[in-house]
Amino acid sequence: MQVEPFTCSSFMTNSYLCHDQGEAVLVDASCETEAECEQVMQVIEEHDLDVRHLLLTHAHIDHIFGCTFFEEEVGQRFQAHEAAVPFIERAEEQATAFGVEVEPPSVPTTHLAEGDTVSFGDVTLDVLHTPGHSPDSISFVHRPSRQALTGDVLFQNSIGRTQGLPETSRPQLLHSVTEKLLPLGDDVTIYPGHGPSTTIGQERTQNPFVQEALRA
Repeated sequence: MQVEPFTCSSFMTNSYLCHDQGEAVLVDASCETEAECEQVMQVIEEHDLDVRHLLLTHAHIDHIFGCTFFEEEVGQRFQAHEAAVPFIERAEEQATAFGVEVEPPSVPTTHLAEGDTVSFGDVTLDVLHTPGHSPDSISFVHRPSRQALTGDVLFQNSIGRTQGLPETSRPQLLHSVTEKLLPLGDDVTIYPGHGPSTTIGQERTQNPFVQEALRA
């Protein structure tokens, strides 16, 4: 699985175009401007990719800026956890709270839950429910290539925010990290919602929040 990262908007949020055998998925449409959206489309066109799925790790405002654009381009709706629905229904309210604007995307009708899979090319992604930063947070794991897209759950030397946002839970977030992500194995590369890629092993040994959780 090839992973193409794009860092977009003033929130510096990562979008990922994952592709294999001419098929692709787009994970988190964080593109806020037309230029950012076109940058992703350029890569899709350069590789002549058939985008099979539009996916969300969670529906916080910085991850959904470009949803409407790509829904129109691809001709399908984003798929997300069922708990994402209220966040998307309140997209404009979210945007106002952060002083930005958003074109509200369609409410997902295909819901992803723990144990589901998403396939494209020769790749099958496993879906893990990893709440805490948001109740709808899910991660996508490709076990053969040892890669995972974790949204805002685990970052390089940090974890997802649990203060000042609705429906967060630090204990639940740390449970998601220690019980869902760390067991994937130290050699797994993770692609987070913000910041650079890292590995499970690096975060197990160097991330102070993870070490605190493990000691507890």
